[in-house]
Amino acid sequence: MRFLFLLFIVVPIVEITILIQVGQAIGAWYTVGLVLLSAFVGVNMLRQQGLSTLARARQRMDRGEVPGEEMVEGILLAIGGAMLVTPGFVTDVIGFSCLIPAVRRALIKPLIGRFTLVAATHRYEAEDVHVYTVDPDDFRTVDETDPARSEITHKDS
Repeated sequence: MRFLFLLFIVVPIVEITILIQVGQAIGAWYTVGLVLLSAFVGVNMLRQQGLSTLARARQRMDRGEVPGEEMVEGILLAIGGAMLVTPGFVTDVIGFSCLIPAVRRALIKPLIGRFTLVAATHRYEAEDVHVYTVDPDDFRTVDETDPARSEITHKDS
C-alpha cells in the first residue's frame, strides 16, 4: 500500500515541483522541449536495448537454455520505457537508469531469485511441463508424472 501511495501521490508532486523550478530557471517552453527530447531519446535507446536483449534471449533458446536473465531484463526495460514516456525528470532518471546495461545487471541479481519460470516443451507429440526458478544456480523442477500435485523441489533434493 505504501508503494502505491509513493507511486501515485509523492512522485507526481515531486515531478511537478521540479518541472516548475526548471521552468522558472530556463523557461516553460524550454522545459517542455527538454521533457519531449528526453522521451524521444529514451524511446530510441529503449528500442535498441530491447532488440539487443531479444537477440540474446533467442541465442540462449537456440542453445536450449532458459533465457531467465533476459526475461528479467525485458521487465526492467518495460519499466524503464514506462518511466521515460511519463513526463518529468525524476521518472526520466529512473527510466534512463533501466537502459544502462551495468545498472540493469546490478538490479537483476537481487530480482532474479524472486521469479519462477514455467517452461513447456513439445517432444515426440507429448508435452512435458517443467517449473524452474530463474536463478541458473538454483534450478528447481516439478515431478513430471503429476505436475499439479507435486511440490517444487531443489535440484539437490
